[in-house]
Amino acid sequence: MLLFSAVLSGCGVLGEKLDPQKSWTVEQFYRAAKDELDGGNNLGAIKLYEQLEAKYPFGKFAQQAQLDVAYANYKEGETAAAIAAADRFIKLHPNHPAVDYAIYLKGLAHYKLDLGFLGSWLTQDMSERDPKALRESFDSFKELVERFPESRYADDARARMVFLVNTLARHEVQVAQYYFNRGAYLAAANRAQTTLTRYPQAPANQEALVMMVRAYEKLEMKQLADDTRRVLQKNFPANAMAALPASGKPWWKLW
Repeated sequence: MLLFSAVLSGCGVLGEKLDPQKSWTVEQFYRAAKDELDGGNNLGAIKLYEQLEAKYPFGKFAQQAQLDVAYANYKEGETAAAIAAADRFIKLHPNHPAVDYAIYLKGLAHYKLDLGFLGSWLTQDMSERDPKALRESFDSFKELVERFPESRYADDARARMVFLVNTLARHEVQVAQYYFNRGAYLAAANRAQTTLTRYPQAPANQEALVMMVRAYEKLEMKQLADDTRRVLQKNFPANAMAALPASGKPWWKLW
């Protein structure tokens, strides 16, 4: 019996030597994971955080590990995984003091979504991309500033919301331009009108009004064209189209 016990004890010591993590405390797991994260080894950090949560599923270290996994995935460019991890944290800990950060991280991840490593995207105007991720980013930042207006992340979220509104407005104008170029003038006018309705303070509204004038002129809707030109003149008097004389002729026939 003594020999059998000694053999078992020896196997235990050998197992710890082969896999020292078996005897790690939750603090040791977290410290090792954080060191990997700080050193830029995001995948290594994620693996350790997941091992920590599997072995010690409760307590403050497990909660922080869940949040850090979201951040590590974001840093690694795994935006979908970052969003899923942030959502999981919010669902599991709705009253946690770091919920504002989790929401902010979701906004950042949506903001970055689909950029990937495609070279052509690096120089592409964000307004030319599918706006779904940008809208979701805006919604996350909006939730943050409405629920946590005093959050340390709120000011940055507000600034990003302004940029996103301008980007989404430009996207609507570009869609209107697409329709215009293909002779779908009514669709172009309606899409430009959407820009004014959804994003009333966006700088792209000047382009939207110009597009509406051009489309209405093409459709020979003189009254709508003149009304839109007056709005353009009132809000953007320096615009060349706003200064055109009311001759009754379409603008492109005046040149």
